Amino acid sequence: MSNPLVSLLGEKVQNKAKEDVDVASLSSEGGVLGLYFSAHWCGPCRSFTPSLAKFYDNFKKTDEGKKFEIVFLSSDRDESAFSEYFKEMPWLALPFANRDIKEKLSKRFKVRGIPNLVILDSSTGKLITADGRNCVMEDPEGKRFPWSPKPFQEIFTGSILQHDDTEITTESLKGNILGLYFSAHWCPPCRGFTPKLAECYKKVKETHKNFEIIFVSSDSDEEHFRAYWKEMPWAALPFGDARKQALAKHFSISGIPTLVLLDENHKVITEKARAQVIKDPEGKEFPWYPKALNELDDSAQAVINEDKCVILFADVQEDDDVTKAKDVLLPVAEEYKKNEKEEDDKLHFYVAGDEDIVDSLREFLNIKDDDLPILTILDIPEQQVYKCDKKEITATIINECLTKYKEESLEFKPLSG
Repeated sequence: MSNPLVSLLGEKVQNKAKEDVDVASLSSEGGVLGLYFSAHWCGPCRSFTPSLAKFYDNFKKTDEGKKFEIVFLSSDRDESAFSEYFKEMPWLALPFANRDIKEKLSKRFKVRGIPNLVILDSSTGKLITADGRNCVMEDPEGKRFPWSPKPFQEIFTGSILQHDDTEITTESLKGNILGLYFSAHWCPPCRGFTPKLAECYKKVKETHKNFEIIFVSSDSDEEHFRAYWKEMPWAALPFGDARKQALAKHFSISGIPTLVLLDENHKVITEKARAQVIKDPEGKEFPWYPKALNELDDSAQAVINEDKCVILFADVQEDDDVTKAKDVLLPVAEEYKKNEKEEDDKLHFYVAGDEDIVDSLREFLNIKDDDLPILTILDIPEQQVYKCDKKEITATIINECLTKYKEESLEFKPLSG
């Protein structure tokens, strides 16, 4: 059985003397490995590295620190800059030549900027937290190391505020489908979405009495919080409540408005419920469990911008072309989703018909009428796209593309739109 860290980093990393260190030796029961994405040219990196080095040196002296190690993954432009910067670090490094491994890990852990410290369980290679930088800054003595995220049930305790300033307990919300609405008055998209959510909420409550929403405010002062909350027919966390930050971190909230939907056991149904409210304002398909395949429309914009998507652009010359495309892609999507592992890159599957967004996307990707039907894998975060060159799109063709995608052997082209 292969070592999980070797699968990630390869066989060897190097120490400061540029001697090889076996990656397998870094794996231990109860051990922790930090992947430090950084570069000398990056000002914030150079500011953070001394703080991380101080933490590392002090923490390594403790019993817990004996099973902790860091590996530097460089984004420097050349080996000379890498070597010079590595001199400032007391830990190990991935050899500069292993750029493919560094890029693969950046994609896997969704590293969008640096410095970034990803914390892993060294015995399994599984993610503990992708927010290691903030953890070090907030907890420089490592008292909460290895900074495992608190379970939702530990965060979501205590009181919730109602409009008459009475309180209810989180305990009373158990058994309810729960929406956490991250929003703020200063945010124009939030103010545009809140009335739509309020209408949808009222519709859904007619048939789902156990649906509740909690407003999680990012407002800058209590006056704006109160004024904005008046527009909402649901309860809220009190202004300035510490649970707001903990919940935002738990669900990796990177922008607002965001609506996270949890089932009766408070397991995540979807973290993109905002798109479902827009797509299904009457709540006919509530509680919006994710489907293996969707038709591409305006509600998919956020997903397309943030994640990798398999999109089959249908011919649409005949009335049943979209239906035929769905019939081909649906069983493939269902099988892929059934076998999708937690550590895999998540893929979303769409059939593109004749919605307005399809025309815009086709123009962006330079897809002509004569190109249809065409299978694509769109990766906007990495600014790349794959276009299948087969004219007849069958389940076999799609599966072949997905296999190559997993093997990282597809030929992606840079986006030029």
